[in-house]
Amino acid sequence: MSLPNHETVISLMLAVPDTLAAVDWYKKALGARLLWSLGSVAGLEIDGAPFFLHEPVKDGFDSPKALGATTARVELFVGQPDEVIARAVEAGATGGDIRDYNAPWGTHRQGGFTDPFGHIWLVGDKSPLARFGVKA
Repeated sequence: MSLPNHETVISLMLAVPDTLAAVDWYKKALGARLLWSLGSVAGLEIDGAPFFLHEPVKDGFDSPKALGATTARVELFVGQPDEVIARAVEAGATGGDIRDYNAPWGTHRQGGFTDPFGHIWLVGDKSPLARFGVKA
């Protein structure tokens, strides 16, 4: 992974019941690449965007599937959202609907899935990443 040309990078750590199995799933489903693994904790990246996996710990960090709820969605912006969603569903994710949304900046293509660990992923094109209404 090459570090982005930014001073700050926001990432996330997903709670999964079995880190090694989850690494395999994210590699197959999303084309993630393993950066490192300590067994119960691992770092991955998708096209240079890092994210981390960690097995549950006693302080209340647990997977959405185990809790029956989630407090965050993972937003993934890619060139071909249809392909990413189809690949995830083929690998065992649920959902997979995708459609075009009218947004102030134009059409935004987005859909999503829930991974086998209960995490909700929204996958869309990169159109929301441009600054809207900002004057140079």
